Amino acid sequence: MKSFMAKKEQVEHKWLLVDADGAILGRMAAKIAPILMGKNKPAYTPHVDTGDYVIVVNADKIKVTGKKAQQKEYDYYTHYPGGHKFVSFTDMMARKPAKVVELAIRRMLPKNKLGRKMLKKLKVYRGPEHHHQAQKPEKIELF
Repeated sequence: MKSFMAKKEQVEHKWLLVDADGAILGRMAAKIAPILMGKNKPAYTPHVDTGDYVIVVNADKIKVTGKKAQQKEYDYYTHYPGGHKFVSFTDMMARKPAKVVELAIRRMLPKNKLGRKMLKKLKVYRGPEHHHQAQKPEKIELF
């Protein structure tokens, strides 16, 4: 019996639309990451990008459970001495809610070249409008 290995020329990528209105951040990210990797398809191959494109709208309406809204922090480094900066979850949601969703999903993807390629297929928008009507995205319910 032969094993099937998908080739990148044979893979068809669909466009999916996810509405994040009222969704819990971590649970939503845990369902979107396998779609970007292609683990929801029978032709999943670890070394080939078999995943679909995912459009997330209403990123500003996500929720978190527990005390994460008060305690969660995002850190980054400016590459200057003493440049280790921290941004609270509430500040990040006020300024860049799309980045909060993108970071949650990015951290669930592989940490290599293929993971970076998968992340490029994620499109996150703050409000209900997006610029991908020409691709005719299929709306899916994750929760």
